[in-house]
Formats: sequence, structure tokens, C-alpha cells
Amino acid sequence: MDNVKEILNKFYNTYEEERRFDKSNHNKLEFITTIKYIEKYLKREDKILEIGAGTGAYSLHYAENGYDVTAVELIEENIRKLKQGIKENMPITVHQGNAVDLSFLKDDSFDITLVLGPMYHLFTKEEQEKAIQEAIRVTKKGGYIYFAYITNDAVILRCLLMENKLLEYKDKHDANFKLMNSPEEIFNLFLVKDFEKMMEATNTICLHEVATDGIAQAMQIYIDKLSEEEFEEWIKYHLATCERKDLIGYSSHVLHICQKK
Repeated sequence: MDNVKEILNKFYNTYEEERRFDKSNHNKLEFITTIKYIEKYLKREDKILEIGAGTGAYSLHYAENGYDVTAVELIEENIRKLKQGIKENMPITVHQGNAVDLSFLKDDSFDITLVLGPMYHLFTKEEQEKAIQEAIRVTKKGGYIYFAYITNDAVILRCLLMENKLLEYKDKHDANFKLMNSPEEIFNLFLVKDFEKMMEATNTICLHEVATDGIAQAMQIYIDKLSEEEFEEWIKYHLATCERKDLIGYSSHVLHICQKK
């Protein structure tokens, strides 16, 4: 894990994570969709935990709207930027911590738990399962947990095809084009069926599997040219189709939403 942390520190020290959702139309879609699904279950009195809060896009959004928020983040640079965004009297607590060990948080403490980043950077099944179990442990019975992950085929489409790296990565995937995951590649990738299977063994009920940005990354040159009115229409299309099983696999980000039994 120390090696992974070093790699991630180097990456996030130069990557503008705080601008990820506002750069263009195609970047906004993930945030818009995730917020819609959080607010499907969020109640005014709920306590929110965000594990892997990054620079605080979601934590700051909800704290600014008066929700009791606890944010946990591993990377120092992200924590620095997150704290810069905290305004006076915002009800938010920030901890530096690792998704695989939340021992400083009590069992059954939160109504809504967001795990919108850690699954991107956990490269062993043991760590993935530990992070999932920790998120479930600290969530109240009947509470809701949101796990985001990156899909294998969106990376094949976007990075290997669009960035002309198909031959460069010839030896980095199996015969079925499942890419090998390693810390040096920064991001861990899942097939939708594999993530669903991993969650079947947990004390949760799956409520939704959501393509949070759909084909937006692959079609960004078209989506970014849309006028404000046209983009609003695209959002309607996206939200109407983002749970269709036949469309989920090419979404760059997928959101697994479950309820603790």
C-alpha cells in the first residue's frame, strides 16, 4: 500500500482533481447523475460519510447545504485543497485515512456512505473487499452505500482506441481484452459483472447499477459542442437510459447503490 500511496501522491500533486467536474459538458454528467441518485434517498437529518473524498466536490456540496458531513481522504494534497474549500460554520469534519481501515469510525454511524474514489485505486481483491466491508460496517442498518468504479471497456474505447494505444497495450490485457490492473497504471478497472458478483457476498441489497457518465467520455467532442439547451436534452436522455443493462459497460464510471440489511 505504501508503494500505491507514493504513486497516487505523485499523480494527484499535479492532477487538477478539483476541476474534474466543471471542465466541460461531458465532465459534468457524472456529478449531475451522482447527485440525483444520492438525493433519491437522502433525508435532511442524515449524517453523510464520504470515503476517498478527494478535493471535496461532494462533501463540500452537502456541507454547504447544511448536512452533517464526515470526509475521509488519503492524499495530503487533496486534503489541503478540500480544507481550502471549507467556509465558516460548515458542518464538516475531515480525517486523513485509508478506505481499508476506518477503525477510527464507529459501527453503524452514518445514514449515507459515499465511496466514490477508493475502488479506483485498490488493486488487490483483499483490499477491495476490506474497503467494501469497512464502508458497510460504519453505515447504519437500512442506510445507503454508493460505490463508484471504473469500467474496463470504457478504457479500451477511450484510451486505447481514441488515444491510439491499441498496439502499445497488446501485452497488457488477456485474450478477452480484460486489462491488467497495476498501481503504475493509476486506475483499477472492473467488469460490471465482476463488481456485482463481489457485492453479492455482502450484507447489502443492490438497488441500482448506474452508468454515471454513459458514453459521454467517448462522445465528448460532440457533447461538448452542445448548446446549454441541447445539453439539457442530452441530460434527459442520459438519465432516462443510465440504468439500462445493455448500455452500462461502456460508461467510464458506474455507481453501485446498495442498502445495508
